[in-house]
Amino acid sequence: MTHAVTLLLGVHAHQPVGNFPEVIEDAHQRCYRPFLETLHAYPDFRFAVHFSGWLLDWLRERHPADMALLADMVKRGQVELFSSGDTEPVLAAIPHRDRVGQLKTLNDKLTGWTDVTPTGAWLTERVWESSVVPALAETGIRYVTVDDYHFFCTGKAADELDSFFSTEEDGTRLDLFPISEALRYRLPFSPAHEVIAYLESLADRNQAAAIYFDDIEKFGIWPETYDWVYNRGWLKALIEGVLASPKIRTGTYADFHANNVTRGIVYLPTTSYSEMNEWTLPMPAAGIYSSFLATEKAAGRGDLHRPFLRGGIWRNFLTRYPEANWMHKRMQCLSARLGEIANPPQALVDELYRAQANDAYWHGLFGGLYLPHLRRAVWNNIIALEAELDALHVRPAIASVDLDFDGKTETIAHTTALQVIIRNDGLAAAHELSSYPLKHNFGDTLRRYHEHYHDKLAHGPSEHHGEGIASAHDIVRFKHPISTEDIVPDALPRTLWQDKLDGATLGDYVQAEGSLSFARPHITKTYTLEDSTVAITWQLNGLAGHRFETTLNLAMPSCDGFLGRYMLADGSIPSGFGLPLHLPAATTLSLDDGVLGGRLMLQTSLAGEIHGQPHQTVSQSEAGFEKIMQAVELRLGWTIPDNCQTLQLQLNIEPRP
Repeated sequence: MTHAVTLLLGVHAHQPVGNFPEVIEDAHQRCYRPFLETLHAYPDFRFAVHFSGWLLDWLRERHPADMALLADMVKRGQVELFSSGDTEPVLAAIPHRDRVGQLKTLNDKLTGWTDVTPTGAWLTERVWESSVVPALAETGIRYVTVDDYHFFCTGKAADELDSFFSTEEDGTRLDLFPISEALRYRLPFSPAHEVIAYLESLADRNQAAAIYFDDIEKFGIWPETYDWVYNRGWLKALIEGVLASPKIRTGTYADFHANNVTRGIVYLPTTSYSEMNEWTLPMPAAGIYSSFLATEKAAGRGDLHRPFLRGGIWRNFLTRYPEANWMHKRMQCLSARLGEIANPPQALVDELYRAQANDAYWHGLFGGLYLPHLRRAVWNNIIALEAELDALHVRPAIASVDLDFDGKTETIAHTTALQVIIRNDGLAAAHELSSYPLKHNFGDTLRRYHEHYHDKLAHGPSEHHGEGIASAHDIVRFKHPISTEDIVPDALPRTLWQDKLDGATLGDYVQAEGSLSFARPHITKTYTLEDSTVAITWQLNGLAGHRFETTLNLAMPSCDGFLGRYMLADGSIPSGFGLPLHLPAATTLSLDDGVLGGRLMLQTSLAGEIHGQPHQTVSQSEAGFEKIMQAVELRLGWTIPDNCQTLQLQLNIEPRP
């Protein structure tokens, strides 16, 4: 009798909270819809699907007929729906109570929709930490999928990983399916007949299962894939070839799990998929790690030694990018405040969960830390939640705490309309400037970092040769022209009101304890908040004839789009945010932002020179290298006229009239 291998095929669909509606719509038209329509025509082809809860809600509202196809496939037993955290958080990075709440939210959503309770869960970015086991088990999840790489790190061999294993945390059991990297790199990039031949070879080796679970976006959204998968018939050829093969059968994870026993106990290290372990390392460590892996591969030792060369872990993104760490710690503090409220309003819980969506907290080929609109979505929810918590339990108007655990105290000052947070690091600059009415953090920008993939810029674009199509991992593309000047890293964080004297950054301010006043030789700097206005006053002594400058990096949602523009006192518009601005002598300037729905108005007590320019970073995505505008960089400069000079800059934030 011919042995048949069970193909456990699962696809994961997710769009970040805050992604542009047109992007999600395009993903549906080019991927989600044609994938579901194609599979619906083959009821004997069984598989698993995970839609993040936020995306599922969006699609069910806008494309009910298409999502009805998915529900029908669940009803007829063709599809198993996997759960996860509702907004796709990295479970290991949020508190236990929120892990449970996020999982229950999507579990209930899926059960209410299909009358089938999920027993499997997708782990966001396959980030494994054993601490997530209790929350998963508590919410009825019996198994999850992780990469085979996780198992290789324990000494397991590839031919052992054709079924599930068991682990435990504090006596609580969870089963683990190892996803095959060999399949991840074949689907959908290798020709269908080659994939089928590979699956049949597993049957010939008496493998029980071929385990695949990966992003559905590879089936239509990645470059070249829509034409390949649908127009040129790759997906149909794969389905029909699998169904025609006597050596391959399809199944759901639920049925396979019910009809087989565990292969035994296993304890996995804290890790993610192997590419993530490289992305999470900073330079120069990332470059050293990447080069070492390439050397090992060239020497034919790549597969042999890779499990022992693990790189970093997902949480390293919080040490590598202070901007991500700041969002994360702000979210954690609000979670703790919300956790003190018995039966909190659901709207507040929803805001917290949206603030925990993973995408804006990390960066690799896919992570969205470099995308301002994704960070903005997190901040929208953080700020909205904070305002509502303040209405329930009033905070002190000023407080000092090391919120992000970096060894430097942050002074937090707020009114009901705005909040300013200043780090006591010698710069006396604002780290956060948030408007509660606009639900926006104007300090939400990103400095330029040296990313290890920047080294690829010198080699130019690459090409793919051979059968099939290229994976985004294997080819270098350019969306924008990039120069070496575009990737010079920042020596200092991008903050607001960062001062210079005669061209030298002032980094020796000392804060008066418990106040918003900072002093250094010849200069005292004070912040004052009233309603929606923050005023900064500098008392400059003995500095007549010297050049004093302050720089603001302002996150404006319009970025370089047509809805963002500078406005002068006479109502004229000199340029948009994406273009340079130079005013030789001015006391006022407004920044009008249609996306924000608000306006910033700057006014100085002494006419000064104003320079504006876009602050851009260079990052890599599956679509290629691209420049992204992160903020408006405004430099205001004065030649100090007197030895006893008071200089004041006021910034008022208000909704757009």
